[in-house]
Amino acid sequence: MNPRDLVEHALDLLLAKDMRAFAGLWAEAGVIEFPFAPPGYPERVEGRTAVQKYLRGYPDLLDVREITDKVVHQSVDPEVVIVEFEAAGLVVATGKPYRMRYVAVITVRDGEIQRYRDYWNPLAAAEIMGGADELSTAFAGGVDG
Repeated sequence: MNPRDLVEHALDLLLAKDMRAFAGLWAEAGVIEFPFAPPGYPERVEGRTAVQKYLRGYPDLLDVREITDKVVHQSVDPEVVIVEFEAAGLVVATGKPYRMRYVAVITVRDGEIQRYRDYWNPLAAAEIMGGADELSTAFAGGVDG
């Protein structure tokens, strides 16, 4: 699967709340990085198994109902794409609306994610989740709690 198709498939899995399959797109030694991670939030999750553990409870925190404003850019490196998108839905614990813009730089080799750098706004996420403590508590040990 080429990088652009893999990104499209990954976002479809996110909407379907199939976090096992979403995390299964990572290579065995693939990583997810959060360059803007706030204190108490993981900066890096290494390996497919760790990514699966980290993501498995995501639908219990955020009910993502749509992906909008999606633009996929092919970089000069054929293995790297940059995707911009907005995820919208609800915060499960509060029922409040959730809307967050993301930029991800994704390296795909042999049809698997080798590296996923997730750029998002932790201040906006904290506000949406009900405060910095709630954000850190929700994600500190992985979104599975």
